[in-house]
Amino acid sequence: MSKIAILGFGTVGSGTVEVFCKNKSSYEKNIGKELDIKYILDIRDFPDSPYADKFVKNFDVIANDPEITVVAELIGGNTFAYDCVKRALEAGKSVVTSNKELVATKGAELLKIAREKNVSFFFEASVGGGIPIIRPLGQCLMSDEIISIAGILNGTTNYILTKMLKEGAEFSEVLAKAQELGYAERDPEADISGGDACRKICILASLIFGNHIYPEDVYTEGVTSITKEDAEYATDWGGVIKLIASACRIDDKKLEITVCPNFVPFESQLSGVDDVFNAILVRGEATGEVVFYGRGAGKYPTASAVVADILNALKSESKSLIWDAYRAGCVADYRKQKHRFYLRLMNTSRKNVKALFGEVAFLNRKNTPEGEIAFVTAEITREELDRKCENLDVKGKIQILDIT
Repeated sequence: MSKIAILGFGTVGSGTVEVFCKNKSSYEKNIGKELDIKYILDIRDFPDSPYADKFVKNFDVIANDPEITVVAELIGGNTFAYDCVKRALEAGKSVVTSNKELVATKGAELLKIAREKNVSFFFEASVGGGIPIIRPLGQCLMSDEIISIAGILNGTTNYILTKMLKEGAEFSEVLAKAQELGYAERDPEADISGGDACRKICILASLIFGNHIYPEDVYTEGVTSITKEDAEYATDWGGVIKLIASACRIDDKKLEITVCPNFVPFESQLSGVDDVFNAILVRGEATGEVVFYGRGAGKYPTASAVVADILNALKSESKSLIWDAYRAGCVADYRKQKHRFYLRLMNTSRKNVKALFGEVAFLNRKNTPEGEIAFVTAEITREELDRKCENLDVKGKIQILDIT
């Protein structure tokens, strides 16, 4: 019999236990052995839970039990969770996690320990909830040279931007609605600042390009400055606004990795991804574009990914994915990379815009106030763009997604 420990009995933890127990008999047929959740670690008491006899409060009980072969870390954060995961791996136990913060900051170290101890460290649920993306990238697409990856990796911000575009609503009122519906946390900072998407693109970039990428090395811009006026101009341009996390090869040694709002053209497959859904577009030399789409979060989609990792960890032939430690200088200076940009200015003229930016594509919307001008630039570095904007009254500035 293989015995499992679950760390954390919150939304994902309780969902994982529920999904596992509901389908236990089919899992046992698949694995070829009996399975059991022996422990659930949580500081809270659950006397009315059908699993009340499994709860423990001290991780030492799990770490020192030789019967435990797989530990599922569903606590979150980067302190206690890190200590538990590291100790479990060092004790020769495989670990699965949904903790994107942990993988984004400690992934290389934990993968190294897993390799040394000949156990598994899996984290499919850390990116995209129930969308299968980690394993396909690490295994199914390993024969191809991945050129770039770009995705909508945060359901909360995607819901907000969708409502702003379709209903003409203001950011603050849509955020309040998202909190009311449970799509956004009481403290939504990690979502709306881009931090959540940043951690996820770090994991994907580390996996694809082979070196650990840290969140602090990624240019990250959230959605708090986006207005309904910007959404109206995006429509006139021929697209929508999405928070895009992207990573692409510049050359053999450097990557451009960013998280920021983008104007996404209607012809892009990402433009039609609405509400709380996520999508990840992978471009390979041989495969071309491949899109992974689905609910990026939620109790049961995420729990399903966690259970799948548990089952894979129980298969002796399944081993961890691999990436190396951080390589200095592998992330290029985002300010020096060329892109097109949307700008919305006040108190200027088209003549002045042309004199400063050259040929641009001007945009229109209904009821444009006097003195407001919006346009899309030719390719320019962010460094040069910021310099040209120093003495301008800038009300909106958004990158244009490159789909070539």
